[in-house]
Amino acid sequence: MTLSWVDGQPAEGLPIHDRALAYGDGLFETIKVLAGRPELLDRHLQRLEHGCQRLAIPCDINGVGSQLIAFSAELGEGVAKLIVSRGEGKRGYAPPVPCMPRTVLTGSSLPNYPKAHAEQGVRLYPCTTRLAEQPILAGLKHLNRLEQVLARAEWQDPVYAEGLMRDTSGRVIEGVFSNLFIVESDRLMTPSLERCGVAGVMREEVLERARTAGVPIQVGDLSLGQLYRADEVFVCNSLYGIWPVRQLDASVWPVGPVTRKLQSLVADLSSNT
Repeated sequence: MTLSWVDGQPAEGLPIHDRALAYGDGLFETIKVLAGRPELLDRHLQRLEHGCQRLAIPCDINGVGSQLIAFSAELGEGVAKLIVSRGEGKRGYAPPVPCMPRTVLTGSSLPNYPKAHAEQGVRLYPCTTRLAEQPILAGLKHLNRLEQVLARAEWQDPVYAEGLMRDTSGRVIEGVFSNLFIVESDRLMTPSLERCGVAGVMREEVLERARTAGVPIQVGDLSLGQLYRADEVFVCNSLYGIWPVRQLDASVWPVGPVTRKLQSLVADLSSNT
C-alpha cells in the first residue's frame, strides 16, 4: 500500500524549496504500525519534540501526533515514516523567519526479517565509516544520514544483518540502524550518546524495563576491546525489537540469559501500545 501525506493531506510530492531537500534541515521518526495503531507513540513524540526544541523548529507536537494517529489508522499495518522539516526557505543556510514547519508522512510495508535473527542471533559487519563527533546533534534523529548510507554500502553479503559503527575516536557507538548493548557479569551496558549516535526509542524502552526488572545498568564509553570481551551482545530498534549478536570479526557470543530476559520483557509491546 502506497500512502503519503503532507501537512495532513494526501500528497505525492514535496515542494522543491523545502529545506529538508536542500540541507536535511529536519527530523524524522520511523514507527511500527500494527492494527492501525503506532507503537511506542509517546516515546516517538517525546524524541521528536526534544529534537525540534534542540533545532529551534517550532512544532505543534499534539497536532503532529493527531496526524500520525489518523495516518496509522488508514495505513493499518506497516511502517510510518514521519518527517518534520523546517519548511521552505530562500537560498542560503540562514533559517527562514518566520519558520513554517512542514509535516510529511509516508507508509510502507513491514520489513520481512527472518525469525532466525531474533531466535539465533545475527552477525555484525565491522564498518570502516566512522561517526563524526558533534555534541550539538548527538542523540537526535535528524535528516542527515549520509554516514549511515556510506556504512550500509560497505557490505552486500546477506550473512551480515547489521553493521557496527564507531566514532572518530574509535569508541563503539551503535549499529547502522540500531542501538547496541553488551552484558558484562550480568550488568547491562550501552554506549553513551553524548558525542554522536541516535537515542533510539527501543533503547529507552529496554533501559526502562531493565531498571524495573532490577537489571544493573551502565551507560558510558565503550571500547572495541570491551565489546570483544562481553558475555552477551545484542542490538535493538523499534521495528524488530531485540536481535542477539552472535558474531563480529572473530568474536563469537552465545544468546545469553539477560538478552533472552529482555526479549521477553519487550515482547508485549504490540499488545499494550
